[in-house]
Amino acid sequence: MRILVTGATGTLGGALVPALLKAGHEVRALSRAKREDRGNVDWIWGDLISGNGVEEAVRDVDAIAHLATSGRKGRGAVDVPGTRTLLILARAAGVPHVLFTSMAGTDRAAHGHLRDKLEAERLVMESGLGWTILRLTPFHQWLHRRLSDLASLPVLPVDRSLPWQPVHTGEVATRAAALLSAAPAEREIEFGGPQVITTEELVKVWLRASGLRRPCVPVRYPGRLYAAQRAGHLLTDAAPKGEISWHDYLLPPEPILSDDFATEHTASPTSPATQPELDPDLRVYGGDDGYERPTRS
Repeated sequence: MRILVTGATGTLGGALVPALLKAGHEVRALSRAKREDRGNVDWIWGDLISGNGVEEAVRDVDAIAHLATSGRKGRGAVDVPGTRTLLILARAAGVPHVLFTSMAGTDRAAHGHLRDKLEAERLVMESGLGWTILRLTPFHQWLHRRLSDLASLPVLPVDRSLPWQPVHTGEVATRAAALLSAAPAEREIEFGGPQVITTEELVKVWLRASGLRRPCVPVRYPGRLYAAQRAGHLLTDAAPKGEISWHDYLLPPEPILSDDFATEHTASPTSPATQPELDPDLRVYGGDDGYERPTRS
């Protein structure tokens, strides 16, 4: 299959593109910047906001993995208008399947950026195309990056009332690749991490893994979206779930010694130190999940 991936330079895109290649698919990746084709990936320049380049991107593909998002501060520029443009052109091109990634709890807590996600879901469902919606809990990698942004603070603000269910992008990519290989599900599918933990435990494990000591100051984050998270509306009990816990992502268990030298001397693939998105020198597809308008020099 030839699969178009929007948001290919984001956190999930960086995991999905190689997963699709490994599964034997041809990958076409939409990017806001000009890129040279490499690693068997056909890079297409395109802008979901203006629509430039998108008609070419959707031509002759068997499925679309629509990962591009406006993010928390993007005001829905990609989630709603960008998704609408993509769907109109995909329908004209006769694309049989669109997989759209959303967030767990979107239907239960349509506040803030989740309101845009819910509207984008509606557009996908009513597009006339075969569709699958994959609702996800927050990624390990996103949370690790968010906490790292606070590492320079002398204290860390911790809302102990917030539950989290982090999931690994590698496991999400495997799930998404399987759904893209199958017929359109025509339903919403939720996928989350293996366990629910508090913010206090989340931060405690992260500090230990980072080798940092910071006092934690109790706070209570305001707003309807945090209230919905506090009530458990952003969690999921759907099965199957991911298997890599937050603890094992940050502090992978020691490998069992064997006669295989390579096994004994290879870092765990779940370690942050081996994640391309956490090492700019290793990054192949990296980038920001949030969508920004392209600039002209």
